Amino acid sequence: MQYADSVQQVLIRKINRAEQDLVQLKLDYCRFIYGLTHRSQVEVNGEVYQVRSVDVDTMVRREDGSLEKPELAGSPVGADASAEVEPLGRDWTLIGEQGTSQA
Repeated sequence: MQYADSVQQVLIRKINRAEQDLVQLKLDYCRFIYGLTHRSQVEVNGEVYQVRSVDVDTMVRREDGSLEKPELAGSPVGADASAEVEPLGRDWTLIGEQGTSQA
């Protein structure tokens, strides 16, 4: 039984590490493909939000192998730090450095 327990622990550690690596790769994809960073601002329905979280689990693989935009959560720009974080969904547009929209 000790051997089986040992193998199980090794496999669990490897699975956990692979899951962590996948999350990090998806975050890298968001940064390099969609331009999302920890300071990103996005426009949703004409309002500008500060991104607070990125749900990489919502990134669906397309037929060509690329990944769809993730669902975001954020708070309105200009709101105080205690403002409620709102789900923003996938229909967002990144706001550029000079306040311009980017696809």
